[in-house]
Amino acid sequence: MIENLQALVIDDEAHVRDFVSTVLRNEGWSVAESASAEEAFEMLNEAAWSVVFCDVMLGGADGYSVLRRFKEMLPETKVVLMTGHGTAAGALDATAFGAYDYLLKPFVPDELESLSLALREQLRDRPRRISPKHRVDYRSEIELVGRSNVFIEVMKQVGRIAPTNLTVLLTGESGTGKELVASAIHQRSGRVDKAFVAVNCGAIPAELIEAELFGHTKGSFTGADRDRRGLWEEADGGTVFLDEITETNLSFQVKLLRVLQQGEIRRVGSNQTQRVDVRVVAASNRDVEAEIRAGRFRNDLFYRLNAVSLKLPPLRDRREDIAPLAQSFAERVFSLNPSVRFAPEALELLGSYNWPGNIRELENAVVRAAAICDGTIRIRDLPERVRNYSQDRACKRPMTDSSEDPATEEWPLLSEVEGRYVARVLVHTRGNKQAAARVLGVDRKTLGRMVKRHQINSHKRGNGDRTFVGADN
Repeated sequence: MIENLQALVIDDEAHVRDFVSTVLRNEGWSVAESASAEEAFEMLNEAAWSVVFCDVMLGGADGYSVLRRFKEMLPETKVVLMTGHGTAAGALDATAFGAYDYLLKPFVPDELESLSLALREQLRDRPRRISPKHRVDYRSEIELVGRSNVFIEVMKQVGRIAPTNLTVLLTGESGTGKELVASAIHQRSGRVDKAFVAVNCGAIPAELIEAELFGHTKGSFTGADRDRRGLWEEADGGTVFLDEITETNLSFQVKLLRVLQQGEIRRVGSNQTQRVDVRVVAASNRDVEAEIRAGRFRNDLFYRLNAVSLKLPPLRDRREDIAPLAQSFAERVFSLNPSVRFAPEALELLGSYNWPGNIRELENAVVRAAAICDGTIRIRDLPERVRNYSQDRACKRPMTDSSEDPATEEWPLLSEVEGRYVARVLVHTRGNKQAAARVLGVDRKTLGRMVKRHQINSHKRGNGDRTFVGADN
């Protein structure tokens, strides 16, 4: 039996305070209410608060600064943030700052009752939590766009595990944003000032992956003309993201397991070991346990990597995020022009399509459409596979606007469209040619020829961003 269950409810809306307080009192809590953060801080010494329920925005006050102040003054007190405008980035920030939970308004009594039960268990067990002084004071700059409940729940978990030093295994279909989440974990950890090194294990030949990750000595193999540091050493003190970890062979997996167990590496061709402090986040788009049963992945390595496991939802399970994601991608392409907008029928089609390639497929579709549209993305601007999906579902609206006559409409030359498209993809990737080549589905050399053919030039703006203008623009 837990005594002295003290709750403080802070919200500038009286009906919210009354609702939360009533449910908590029915659950056996002693509850006090406050309409403002300032009033609440004056009440801190009146009781040993077990939990504080606090609205994120209190009449303009920053809910995260309120959270930090509560955690500094009452480090053992649980803080639950409440918001009517929940986002994935907000959930990540809240839990990374130390919030116990992040509730989305409107909520129902069952949610509060379940939360009350969980809080009772936490208060009874009193596990040792990470001290607030070890938390990184970081706000979202990474583009984690989303407001669906399923994605917000994942981001809550990310925020909670980020300040720890646990290895993390991310699973989910290709294109669900695993590298973005891995980067978010690094940015909200105590390793933020050190390197974040992303490695696509499937893109490195099996015979070279050990040398690539752990380094090699001169003469250790043909072509090794000098000693070379591996990516593990480059990430010392930081985080290594091992994408597509299930693409590695069993021989390398044995060596990786030893590195994770011992915390030290040995360069290829060397007898000397070296201690390296690295946090590992691994990812796979395969069913890892099925790979173990098939004998292609080591069971012991799986358990070493699987200290924390997070499964990222496919885009079809977070359809309410499709429109804001699409708008975000379009605005990045049109960052130097009036904002592109979506025709209602195009947005409806984006929301109904199943997106087997997930966020990556959506990004490519929107970037392409934004590059060839006239300022409004219509169904005709979307990729053929998406338009065909509309036909297969016998969409009520036609593929082209009935008000337009294809015979009289002006159609640009293919070379003009290609030039504009390449230039806008370069704007979208902020001049990163490797990323641009990936979006375009070509290699770097082909991209270089396209830039030269269309005379696409880079111009630096006053704010440091670059614009890309071609002869066809």
